[in-house]
Amino acid sequence: MNILLIGGGGREHALAWKLNQSPHCSSLFIAPGNAGTAICGTNLPIAVTDFDALALACTENNIQMILVGPEEPLVNGIYDFFKNKEGFENVKVIGPSKAASQLEGSKAFAKAFMKRHQVPTAAYAEFDKTTYTKGVEYIKSQSLPIVLKADGLAAGKGVLICTTHIEALAEFDLMLNQLKFGDAGKKVVIEEFLTGIELSIFVLTDGENYVVLPEAKDYKRIGQADTGLNTGGMGAVSPLPFVDAAYIQKVKENIIEPTIRGLQKEKLEYKGFIFLGLMNDNGVPKVIEYNCRLGDPETEVVIPRIKNDLVEMLLATANNKLNHITIETDERAAATVVAVSGGYPGDYEKGKIINGLKAKDLQHNMIFHSGTKISGKDIVTNGGRVLAVSAYGSNITEAVNQSNKLLQQINFEGMYQRPDIGYEFT
Repeated sequence: MNILLIGGGGREHALAWKLNQSPHCSSLFIAPGNAGTAICGTNLPIAVTDFDALALACTENNIQMILVGPEEPLVNGIYDFFKNKEGFENVKVIGPSKAASQLEGSKAFAKAFMKRHQVPTAAYAEFDKTTYTKGVEYIKSQSLPIVLKADGLAAGKGVLICTTHIEALAEFDLMLNQLKFGDAGKKVVIEEFLTGIELSIFVLTDGENYVVLPEAKDYKRIGQADTGLNTGGMGAVSPLPFVDAAYIQKVKENIIEPTIRGLQKEKLEYKGFIFLGLMNDNGVPKVIEYNCRLGDPETEVVIPRIKNDLVEMLLATANNKLNHITIETDERAAATVVAVSGGYPGDYEKGKIINGLKAKDLQHNMIFHSGTKISGKDIVTNGGRVLAVSAYGSNITEAVNQSNKLLQQINFEGMYQRPDIGYEFT
């Protein structure tokens, strides 16, 4: 079958790499893709939210399945667009409906959903400009640290952990009154701070049945030992030593199954991935956030550990037959280390030539492109996060060391990588 993959980051390159391995994938198209996805299929220069252009591309290329990578088109209703568009009745779209995508598109919606369905999460309250004064009083009454979240999508930068009441009050004012995060911050969720180890668990559901994919942990801070500004993710590892069968059973019973029952009860159409951002609070998993797609850079360690044919998994999702799928997992550990542009997550320059990608010993390794493009005969940087270099190992230490070894053979002006990915487990 012909497949259209929507997106252009490291997540999409990892998905394209996996889709391309399936005998069920006749032709793969990626919109807009990057220099790495061009190796796996045909890039189409179409924005992820240009639904009309995507529909035209589907018609021109006889697309039978659409896999949506990033959150923006999902929150904007791409599933509903194709479901209701004449002539696309037989095109399978993997991703939740617009209504279901509110689990990621609105922090307030997600928290209320968790409360309705008894999904364990941090205590919270929500405020907007009309309740600003109440929010100030609420912040003053909270213990430290205090977590402030912009309600809407804020490119992964809308969550603030404030260590003083003065800082929290200042950020609250910036978010609501100065629109620090634009429309995304017109409503603010204030949360209890949870302690423990953060992790990501991924679920694939057809709306009734589900399978659990390998877990992962990502590293969001720019600096060593989790210091500095938040980024989109500087690396990830999988599996995690404390996640055993008993822990997964807790997650299933207390989080996954109530979530899927809640979606059914509220008639929210959901065929796709659910990202559970969890905090391991003394062995008790609690939800920090839902995402309605795979995470990045976690995908770059999760997908390599799945032995199953990804197209078969997605077909089972589209046809409500996930109960017939058993996930087979590679026992090896996987790690990915992200190379970023100098200055990221602040201002950075694009167009830097990337050297070392064509070296003979790199050809068969998992080097997933995030922000790259082809410029003449060169591959150049085209974003803050440039490459996610993944590798296997008998344990996390070995996998991280192998990723770093591969990265040493690649360079571009201003390149930076975090040196301590997986530090808690090495």
